[in-house]
Formats: sequence, C-alpha cells, structure tokens
Amino acid sequence: MELEVRHLRVLCVIADAGSLHKAARELGMAQPSLSTQLRRIENALGAQLFLRTRTGCRPTPLGLAVLSRARPLVTEFAAIVTETRAAAARAACGFRLRIGATASRAIPGWLHRLRTGEPRVEPTLQMNVSANTLLAMVAAGRLDMAFVHEVEGSPLRMPPGLCVRVLVEREPQFVTLAADHPAASRRRVRMADLAGDRWMIDATVDGEWDALCRALRSAGARGRGRGRGRRRGERAVRGGPGRARVHR
Repeated sequence: MELEVRHLRVLCVIADAGSLHKAARELGMAQPSLSTQLRRIENALGAQLFLRTRTGCRPTPLGLAVLSRARPLVTEFAAIVTETRAAAARAACGFRLRIGATASRAIPGWLHRLRTGEPRVEPTLQMNVSANTLLAMVAAGRLDMAFVHEVEGSPLRMPPGLCVRVLVEREPQFVTLAADHPAASRRRVRMADLAGDRWMIDATVDGEWDALCRALRSAGARGRGRGRGRRRGERAVRGGPGRARVHR
C-alpha cells in the first residue's frame, strides 16, 4: 500500500484522541475498520506506531517520530485545499478591492484602467482628506490599498508592515481666487501677490496649513487663514471673507 495524506491524518487523529474508539467516532467510521486501516499503515511502514492498551493507545517512539513529520504535512495540505477553493471562488464571483484615496486627479483614470484590464475586480472607493487616517485603515485591514499624498515637509505617519510605492514624485497645488481679485487676471501669480489675503484651507488635510505657512514665509509674508470644507471654502471665496483657497 502506498501512503497518502489521508493516512497521515488518520495517524494524527488517533494520537490526539488517545483511543481507537474516539478516533473512529471523530473520523466517522467503525472502530474495526479503523483498526484494519491502522494495521495496513503499519505494515506499509514496517513498524508498529501505536501501543494498544485496555484504556486506549499511545504512540511508540517511532510513532512519535512519524507524527512529528506527518502533522506539518497534514496542516499544509489542508491550507492548500482551503486557499485554492477560496481563490477559485473569488475568480468565479469577482474580487472586491477596497480602495481609499485623498483628492487626486489621477484616481478616475486609474479606476478606468483597472475596470478595463481586470473586469472581475470590483473596486469600492472611500474618499478621505486625511492621508494618515487612510493609512491607519489599511493597516487595520479595513482597506486593501490607499492613494495618498504627502505634503512636502510634513511626513506621513506610516504604520509598520505597509508596502509603499511612489507613483507621482510631485503633484501641483492650485489656488482659487475670487473673480474680482487683483491677481485673478494675471497669467502668472507670485505668492507675494497673495500674502495679504485671508486663506481658506481644509484644516483636516494632513500638513497642508503648515506647508502654506512655509510657502508664505519664504515669500516674506504671513498667512491668515481659517479652516473650511471644500464647498464652504468655495462659497467663502466667491462672496465671503476668503480671498484665496488652496486645493489639488
């Protein structure tokens, strides 16, 4: 008889149960059939693997050696079966990819290419202005991946164990001005031209206000600002107290 993985599993069950009666019940077979199978396994190996007693059975020294090699094989084979079945189910039903992203013009194009090239992938998109929040969600298993931006001079809090890939070295920022702003009609605008304005900026964007202050200081100015969401910031620039708004 040639040994198979199912025979190794029988040996492991017998050792764990401590008796042929309990092992047979766990395996869903009659005890005489299990006893016959154990003898066939021992004959195939040419050695006695278990000592039978009135109270049960226990492995022989050689049986312990066989079990030490058999257990990892049984565990690995079970993992192969489980993982293969799960992969086959995903391939048949589609794979859900949970994506997080801060605001970026690159996202729509990437999603289009993903849907075109991988039709079985079903992406879901969760937007959040905080890159650090998205990274924490990936680390916690609530997202599969995240597109984030890092403001220059304000490093992100990178959780351990994440794989990072830089897709765009530098991404421009833009300033929205009121139509009647003195600099609105100019082709080129310097930071010094905007230094006296009150800025509208989303305070929840990691590091963005600090970066704006550094840019204004480099132009010899000092920024005045207040935190606003995107929609409120746009309304404030059009007709409220804000004169300039930073966005991507």
